[in-house]
Order: sequence, then structure tokens, then C-alpha cells
Amino acid sequence: LAGTLLAVQPWERQQGGCISSEIFHPSTGKLFLSCPTTTLPPNTNSGGVVAGGGHFVLRIAGQRRGAARFPEISCGGQHGAVLPFSDEDASIETLSHCSSFSDVTSVADEGGEASEDTAQEDFQYKLKGFIDSTVDKSAKTRQGALDGLKTAMATRILYEFISERRMTITDSIERCLKKGKGEEQRAAASLACLLCIQLGSGIESEEVFKSLKPIFKNILADGSANIQARQAVATSLGLCTLVAEDDILDVQATMECFESLFTRSYARADGTCPSISPQMSQLHVNALLSWALLLTICSASQLKGVLKTHLPRLQRLLESDDVNMRIAAGETIALLFELARDIDSEFEFDEWEELCNKLNALATDCNKHRAKTDKRKQRSVFRDVLKAVEEGDFQSETIRFGTERMTIDSWVRKRTYDAFREFVGSGMNYHLQANEFIRDVFELGPPVLVDSATMKAMKIPRFERHLHNSANFKARTKARSKFRDKRVDPNKTKPYILLCGADTIWNTPQAKWLCGVQAHRNVHTQSQAHEL
Repeated sequence: LAGTLLAVQPWERQQGGCISSEIFHPSTGKLFLSCPTTTLPPNTNSGGVVAGGGHFVLRIAGQRRGAARFPEISCGGQHGAVLPFSDEDASIETLSHCSSFSDVTSVADEGGEASEDTAQEDFQYKLKGFIDSTVDKSAKTRQGALDGLKTAMATRILYEFISERRMTITDSIERCLKKGKGEEQRAAASLACLLCIQLGSGIESEEVFKSLKPIFKNILADGSANIQARQAVATSLGLCTLVAEDDILDVQATMECFESLFTRSYARADGTCPSISPQMSQLHVNALLSWALLLTICSASQLKGVLKTHLPRLQRLLESDDVNMRIAAGETIALLFELARDIDSEFEFDEWEELCNKLNALATDCNKHRAKTDKRKQRSVFRDVLKAVEEGDFQSETIRFGTERMTIDSWVRKRTYDAFREFVGSGMNYHLQANEFIRDVFELGPPVLVDSATMKAMKIPRFERHLHNSANFKARTKARSKFRDKRVDPNKTKPYILLCGADTIWNTPQAKWLCGVQAHRNVHTQSQAHEL
């Protein structure tokens, strides 16, 4: 207990007593202590004999690591002397008094219910402290307060608490965006987006976004502003517009704001690519992804204009040196093809064949000057993009949360899910379960309430989960085997002949050169050759 903030609450009066581990309940965080009022200095041991007559309950009030240490906590009134506790002081009389609590279980149960309310009060008190600290003079303190609010909103549903204080939080965000720098602006932009997610689509979030939208657009258009702040604003503005914007014309104006950024990465008229710094390229990537997110709520007439204007030029971004730009452009192209086919099932693109050739080259990219991780990530994405463009197919994915499952079965849903997950992070599954707005976006219906006993009964045994995962792993390996690189080092394997149709391919560099084909992509291991 040394240096820990304690709150003293009245309890029934008893005579004598001590601080003892036998009467400390970790589940409730309470200590039974005998004295009218108590002062615990930081050097107090785990127990002590207290001079006094009244029996009190001491509750640990949530002192956290890194918080300020209090040299002395006094509860007022006449102070009782605290003496170091030792085994000699633990007399039979004291022990019999400690065991005189006849119904310890009932006390613990009552304390358990009270501890939940107390924990909620402590949590809200901490949130109020964060809100107050967002206007502190210290930039470090403001940054910590913004991060604390972000973590709370990403991991809990706080609609009632936030709704009452939304304008106060909005004012703090506005102040941090205007006067802050770098990381503080990034945190404020992310907090604005989480605030809209908590409030949902309605008048409250519209009021918040109406105050912040001009500031977002000013930062985004200001070339002298911090580049990291502009990157964060580009992402936050897109999702805030999706959540809180009620006018489709304003949505279109925001999309034009994004277009003014990522179109700078388009190839020039002579076919050359502009020279852009990595940080500026990331800003263009964020703007492109936010623009693609807003495409999902555009009307058919707007989509036709976008297809005519941007689809021919977007494929030029596939030649960018930035792997993130290539991937963002590929996913946006797949999204546009999906939306176009929803409008017109017979949609045709004039440069379709050229586009497919580029996508196929990226899906099988083997350039040595690119990093292995970049190539691996790029090939995985562009295989799916190529299927979407050629066949209109999508590799579906199932998200499990609690007792429910959600299928990501389209590029529209994938772009929306990725946008929310970027802000909510690890709390996405919790929001899918409890956040009514996000459930409406993904058409999951009202939240499903399941108690812990039902959850435990529905849990699949560990051995069955292992069998299920093994079967999935085997099926996935077979499905992906045709896309994997089957090259072997000819110096480490014995030469053998593999018959492939009418062609005879030797596992030697000379044979590969004579055949004039990439024979190494068709050669299996020796054991597989025997099986064939």
C-alpha cells in the first residue's frame, strides 16, 4: 500500500483490529481497518496496528503506474497513530477479531457489485481528467490526454458520457488542431474520427463535424503544414464525411479536395512519373483511399463521371515506385469495376486488355530491386485485383466476433471495414458487437446480448478447434500452391528430367537457357517428379 491513494468509507464500528492480509479482498479491492481516521505515509508496510476505535473500509481508489505519488493521505478528523506491523503484534485477540466476520462471502459479494460501480466511477473520473488536460499548457500533457481519450473510445462504448460533453471535446480538438504541432495534430484528428464513430450518424455527429470540417480542409490544402498532420487529416476527413455528412453535394466537394492531392501522382502528358518524396506519396495514398471510401456512397451519375475521368488515369499509378501507392491504386480500380458492374452488368473498359497485362505483371512481379516483403504483399493483393477485373470475383473473408460472424464479400465492404479498423484497431470486434452505428453500416441488426454462461457453453473445445484449423490450413495450402514459387537451386539437387506435355525440361541452367523459357517456374522437387 506504500504510496497508494486510499479512500476511506464508514463501516460498522468495532473495537480493536489491524491491517491484515486475512481481511483484504483482492476481488473488491477493500481493506477492513479499525480507526476513526487514518493517515498512511509512503513508507507504510503491508500492514500496521492502528490506534483507534471506529471500524472503516479502505478502498484502493485506482492509483496507476506513472501517476503522482502522494506523500500523505489524510481523511480528516483526529489522526490515529500507525505503527509498523510485525508477527509479534498479531496477538490471539487480534486474530480472533479478524475472524469474527461470520459472513465473509456475503460481504465479498456485496463488495463485488459495489466494485463494478466504483470502477465505472473511477473510469469516468479519469476521462474527465483527460478532457481537462487537453487544454493544459504542456504539449506533452495534451498529447497524453488525447491518447488516453483515443484508447478509451476505441475500446469502449461511451455514448452517454460523450454525448453530454461532445462540444467540450470538440473545442479541445479544434484548439489542438489549430495550435498543436505534429503528433498532437495527428492525435486530435484521430480523436475527432473516433468521436463521430461513438456518436453515430445523427445530429450530434453532424454538429461536431460541421465545426471541424473547415479546419480539416485548411490543414489538408496548406502546403506548409506538418506533413504527418496532413496525412492524418486526409484519413480522418474521409471517414468523418462518411459518418457525419448529410449533404451529397458536400461529399462531392470533399472528394474534389482529395482529388487535388492524389492526382499530383498521375503520370505527366509525356508519360514520365513525377518525382515525389515518400512522405508526400503517403499523403497521396491516404487521400486516394479516403476518396475511394466516399465512392461507396456516391450516386450512379457521379460514378459514371468518375469512371470516365479517373479510371484511364488510375492505371498509371500502377507504375509508381511506392508499393503502397501501387496497392492503393489497384484496390481502387477493383472497387471501381465492382461499382461499375453494379450499375451496368455489361460494363466494358476500352483499355481493359492493357490493364489486365499490368495487373498480371504486378501479381507475378519478380524484380530484384524491390524488397521481398513489398513483392510478397503486392503479389497477394494484385492476384485478387486481377480476379476482380477479369472475372468480377472477390476472395471473401469471414470475421468472427463473439457468437456472430460477418462475411467481407465485396470490395465495397472491404474498403469500409478497413477504414473503421484503422481507427478502432484491436477494439473492432467489440464495436462490431456493441456499437449500433457500426452494426447498421454492416447490416448486422441490433446487438445480440449473450451472457457468460451461454458463451462458455457455445465455445468449441480446443481439440476440435485444432482439427478445424488443420483442415483449413491444408485446404488453403492446396488452393495457393499454384501461385507459389517452385524454384529450386540446381546446384543443390540432382539432375533429373521432368516431362511436361510435349516439352522436356532438364533441371540445369543450360537446359533453361536452351529452352528459352522460364523453366524454373515449372520444375518440381525430385520426389514430386517421381510422383508425376
